[in-house]
Amino acid sequence: MGATLVKLAVQGPEGRLSFQMLPADSLAQVAREVEATHPESVGLTGGGASALAAVLGTPSRSSDEFSAWRTGAHQMLASSGHRANGPYLLVSLGTGTSALRVEGESVSRVGGTALGGGTVLGLGVALLGTSDFAELASLAREGNRRNVDLLVSEVYPAGESPLPGDLNASSFAKLARMPADWKPARADLAHAIMGLVGENVALICTGLAAAAQTNRIVFGGTTLRNNESLSEILQFLTLANGLEAILLPDGDYTGAVGALALASD
Repeated sequence: MGATLVKLAVQGPEGRLSFQMLPADSLAQVAREVEATHPESVGLTGGGASALAAVLGTPSRSSDEFSAWRTGAHQMLASSGHRANGPYLLVSLGTGTSALRVEGESVSRVGGTALGGGTVLGLGVALLGTSDFAELASLAREGNRRNVDLLVSEVYPAGESPLPGDLNASSFAKLARMPADWKPARADLAHAIMGLVGENVALICTGLAAAAQTNRIVFGGTTLRNNESLSEILQFLTLANGLEAILLPDGDYTGAVGALALASD
């Protein structure tokens, strides 16, 4: 139960998982969907877990979100052919972003940032007049943030900078340098929004991974759902900093998978 969305994972009789996304502001609908599966067990996690438990007509077991994410990540790593042993930084990109150090059954929050999907939606409303996340992700795929962001090569045109010229020097800075009648393309603005979030999340998390003494970062969360632009930025910068980057398949359901597994124990 997230701040914006409910992630529902259902395990069928043969062990296969199916997934569903629902709005968080409709508890009655969520309860109906859960009860329609005639569940043997129900696991809940997230900020709205207690509210949902109160309206469910079936018993449930709640778990803390960190434990649910750890358990879900272990299961999803193993099922996708990645090793689940050894320490790694588990990064949840939801409304904001949390970073957890995971090693075996141990999990602890080591940091995070207020940048996340909420930032994408807020800037989408302010700059593009839309809060449709799928539209923003689709626009970003077609855009080029270099038309909006200021590059190092544009700050040091003579090439005397020790940094590569194609690095981003300042997000959205070109907006202040263009003529008053210049209108940036919507797709370029959407791509710049993903760049702002992706670059900062990647840089913060690579620093946290180093401090946590791990060279693997595992990314999940709803902000990455069908969001190729943000995923590519996260992977590129993580790899550029010498760390392994893993994007969990169906990673937006990591907490739900973990809550289900913990309730089924």
